[in-house]
Amino acid sequence: MSVKRQRAAGRTAGGRTAGVLAAAVCAAALLPGAAWADGDSGYAFDEGAQQVKGAVSNLDAERLKPRQTYRDTIKKDGKLYYRVDLDAKQNAYVSVVAVPKPGGKAAYGDGIKVSLEDGSSTQCGYQDTDFGSSEFPRPITAYAHRTINPESTSCQQAGAYYVLVERNSKPESDPADWQLEIRFLTEPGLKKTGPTALPENWASGTPQPPSGGPQRRDGGAGLHDATSLRQGEWRTDIRPGQTLFYRVPVDWGQQLFATAELGSSPAADTYVSQALVLSLTNPAGGHVARESLTYDGDQVTMALEPQRPVAYENRFSSDEATSGLRFAGWYYLSATLSPEIAKTYGDKPLPLNLRVNLTGQPKAGPGYDGAAGPFAVTDEDRDAAASGQSGPQAAESGTLRVVGMAGIGAGTVLVLGLGAWWLLARRGAGAGPMPG
Repeated sequence: MSVKRQRAAGRTAGGRTAGVLAAAVCAAALLPGAAWADGDSGYAFDEGAQQVKGAVSNLDAERLKPRQTYRDTIKKDGKLYYRVDLDAKQNAYVSVVAVPKPGGKAAYGDGIKVSLEDGSSTQCGYQDTDFGSSEFPRPITAYAHRTINPESTSCQQAGAYYVLVERNSKPESDPADWQLEIRFLTEPGLKKTGPTALPENWASGTPQPPSGGPQRRDGGAGLHDATSLRQGEWRTDIRPGQTLFYRVPVDWGQQLFATAELGSSPAADTYVSQALVLSLTNPAGGHVARESLTYDGDQVTMALEPQRPVAYENRFSSDEATSGLRFAGWYYLSATLSPEIAKTYGDKPLPLNLRVNLTGQPKAGPGYDGAAGPFAVTDEDRDAAASGQSGPQAAESGTLRVVGMAGIGAGTVLVLGLGAWWLLARRGAGAGPMPG
């Protein structure tokens, strides 16, 4: 090969490497994980979500794909059907984040119900979540699931299943449409059946507050871009009507404890009931627990009720909160400040502290017959929790690491190729001066 041709080849290889790197960096910036905040709702939807249209009849329902996120809207008192095709081995979860328009009127009991049914209308699993006694709209989560259970005969067969999403409203409720973020996940079955009975004894005492003092960490605007937390005390500010989202990696055998403290205000000492709502959502998007507090201008604290350690056998419990702690992964905390606060204390943000405790040593998983996917805690997850990365940021960091390794590999090949060319050129010139 001539020197000119070799140099041209070198330039081409270098250009390809640079092009691959540039394309990969651009792809990282445009990952489906990137979230965007909807101007009407203030909620950060998954940018990679596909638009779907729920049907009024199950036989017209569009099919949802596993590990995919979708968007739709639901009218007041609306009912929407979607379809999922399941095998006879995997557990299945379809979750919905219902996002009402801020500023509307919500009545007691307003909420969302998600059900999973087979072709004979047998209800495999459902969850009904509402705003409780806090009569202001905010994002709420609910999920339905098909759980493989060797002691059951219903909903265990392979075939078509139907997801029914229902919006429950009172006559005086805001008639505006709600936006929906829908996600379908599957969980592998087990190689070997494990225990189904819950341990009689478990640590229900609240641990000592985390040491080290508060560190600044602002929350995300949706489940998908929730800010990662590890054990510690975390300081932020929250505006009336705003919902902040965080996520904590909780491994098998661990317990999550969360406390929220709303800071004092110099304004008038007027009571606002349900002033702050703190909610816990599991890795599949299912509601687990919720607490609220009353505010009168003085600092006030509330804690989520202590829950059992994360365990596979929790899913067989009739208690909804215990059943929700059925797998390892990212658990989501959301805090909403009532818009009523603005009427007395102004529209300025109030200081908020979140205290997070993780107790218990991580244990081995249940022995999945396949990749655990989102139902596990990895070293990368712990790194994201330590640095405060959101889901999209963590995904981008992982992509850039892969790109960096690919770039190093391409560069190494190029250097080796140039070295081999130089040796061949030296031999061809009788070990004389290198050709110019």
